[in-house]
Amino acid sequence: MSKRTILNWSSGKDSAWALHLLQHKKDIDLVGLVTVINQTYQRVTMHAVRMDLLEKQAKAIGLPLDVLSIPHPCSNEEYQAVMQECINKAEAENIECMAFGDLYLQDVREYREKNLKHTRITPLFPLWGIPTTQLANEMVSNGLRAFITCVDPTFLPSSFAGREFDQSFLTDLPEGIDPCGENGEFHTFVVDGPQFNESLNVKVGEIVKRDGFVFADVLPNNLEQE
Repeated sequence: MSKRTILNWSSGKDSAWALHLLQHKKDIDLVGLVTVINQTYQRVTMHAVRMDLLEKQAKAIGLPLDVLSIPHPCSNEEYQAVMQECINKAEAENIECMAFGDLYLQDVREYREKNLKHTRITPLFPLWGIPTTQLANEMVSNGLRAFITCVDPTFLPSSFAGREFDQSFLTDLPEGIDPCGENGEFHTFVVDGPQFNESLNVKVGEIVKRDGFVFADVLPNNLEQE
């Protein structure tokens, strides 16, 4: 029998591609998405995606969305408490697997495995170990569309914020930058792909600097900037 599985959903390309791979596994029954949002800004943490766009994403994918809210700033203890509550709820709902879009950061994987060690839930890492240049090209060539919503200017020029994640973007990346941004160089918001029932119509709004990062405000195309 297929295993009831939830996916940690960042709203970005790695989560989207993990979803795509999981949907092709006969032993996986993907039943929902889980996303952490910043309580103060009502946006996805780090990706800075608006709640209404996050909800449109989930609707376009056709999966229920569970939103976890954390304070800003958030201590490790507060974050851990929210994660534990999520795990407890998943166990109560007979979730057998929790999937993550991590690529190769061993400490992040170990943290997730530790959180689930004494539960009935098995962690899954469908993208783990795939070379990131290969992975980025597979995403682009197979119709995934995403926009760069956050840039760490210590890695990338601010001008990369708001760009589309496409072949041109990958070509322009400076030497030494991971093409999937696994080291935090950039974050994305996915608007279309093989896992979407319909594409999202968006535009890039204001580019702002906040908390040491550069954010591009992606908006529904019929919504004026705030």
